[in-house]
Amino acid sequence: MSVEPDPQVVAGLDAWEQLTAAQQPQWPDAESLRAARGRLASLPPLVFAGEADALRAQLAAAGRGEAFLLQGGDCAETFAEATADNIRNKVKTILQMAVVLTYGASLPVVKMGRMAGQYAKPRSSDSETRDDVTLPAFRGDIINDHAFTPEARTPDPQRLLEAYHTSASTLNLIRAFTTGGFASLLRVHEWNRGFTTNPAYKRYDEIAAEIDRAIRFMAACGADFDALRTVDFFASHEGLLLDYERPLTRIDSRTGLPYDCSAHFLWIGERTRQLDGAHVDYFSRVHNPIGVKLGPTTSGDDALALIDRLNPTGEPGRLTFITRMGASQVRDRLPALVEKVTADGRPVTWVCDPMHGNGITSATGYKTRRFSDVMDEVAGFFEVHRALGTVPGGLHIELTGDDVTEVLGGSAEIDDEGLARRYETLVDPRLNHQQSLEMAFQVVELLRAA
Repeated sequence: MSVEPDPQVVAGLDAWEQLTAAQQPQWPDAESLRAARGRLASLPPLVFAGEADALRAQLAAAGRGEAFLLQGGDCAETFAEATADNIRNKVKTILQMAVVLTYGASLPVVKMGRMAGQYAKPRSSDSETRDDVTLPAFRGDIINDHAFTPEARTPDPQRLLEAYHTSASTLNLIRAFTTGGFASLLRVHEWNRGFTTNPAYKRYDEIAAEIDRAIRFMAACGADFDALRTVDFFASHEGLLLDYERPLTRIDSRTGLPYDCSAHFLWIGERTRQLDGAHVDYFSRVHNPIGVKLGPTTSGDDALALIDRLNPTGEPGRLTFITRMGASQVRDRLPALVEKVTADGRPVTWVCDPMHGNGITSATGYKTRRFSDVMDEVAGFFEVHRALGTVPGGLHIELTGDDVTEVLGGSAEIDDEGLARRYETLVDPRLNHQQSLEMAFQVVELLRAA
């Protein structure tokens, strides 16, 4: 039996249009935008309200220390890279990391991709200048093209529809991989055994051996490995482009409540979390689990005000704070923030984004990060929570399943000159497949210490 929505609730979903919406493109053709939004509104949802509710429950468990969130994927997905191979490799990497975390730290892992919708990116400037030519900044494939020409950089509303269809095909393939045997525990474990045979990762031999013994013990006890062929895998992206998110909002027939059905989990970025802004208003009105990025300038009062707007009743799993402080600041800036929120009493799930606060430019001119800095921020995140008696609930990582060379260091020792071998990102540098797995083993060590 369907529940009729409250007309005032539905009308409120458009209140954001009267507010300041940061980081939005200047669409040149209002009629084309109207038509694209109308078409999006008529298409089937990409995800379902019940799936978002299941994720909310799992994030609540992560907030209590009963699970751990692993969220990973591209900094900016592209339409051209939405191939079966690329999607498979990212899913494979996240599954491999999850097995290491699950059996190395004795915690169930909530698996979430920055996938099937991460097509829009905030930018520090609205324009880009090259050789005295100034054009609109590249804001992601959902808005314009990376090529530096007037035609490519002009925002095109038809890209909203291409983003929808590309997301739909990506989700279809993810569901096939995670329910059709590709995610089998034994298969993923064999992949990880291949990783640990490399002498560069000898320090992880003990953890790898423990995981191997645990799985062998399960087999000896008659574990039904066929039942472990399927995993839950959730989709997420930054809820940046409101002309995409609002048309994909649907009313749940079970409850009459609105859900943003472009993804299971949406987050509000550091540049768009203004309390009186359009993004906070819009996401306060949908019932997905929501995240907010918090940088080093965030005060405890800022965090409490966000809770007041986004989760005033303190529903467990509704709100995730994703901190991005930088390795040099996390130990100084995070404690006061966590203490203030903890004293308030309303639950949040704390997650570490160790990528965005650690950007540097290499000597060879590449935008990059140091693997050591990334891991130092993760370590600081765990240290702060351990000292305060609070729960480090997860990680939010920019990664790829391919052997790119975009982040310096790791046991493979990518150096400045090595960045040029396979630097492929259009926006931010990502951990490659090997660095991602190495991170998982190091996080096991941190989880055990905590």
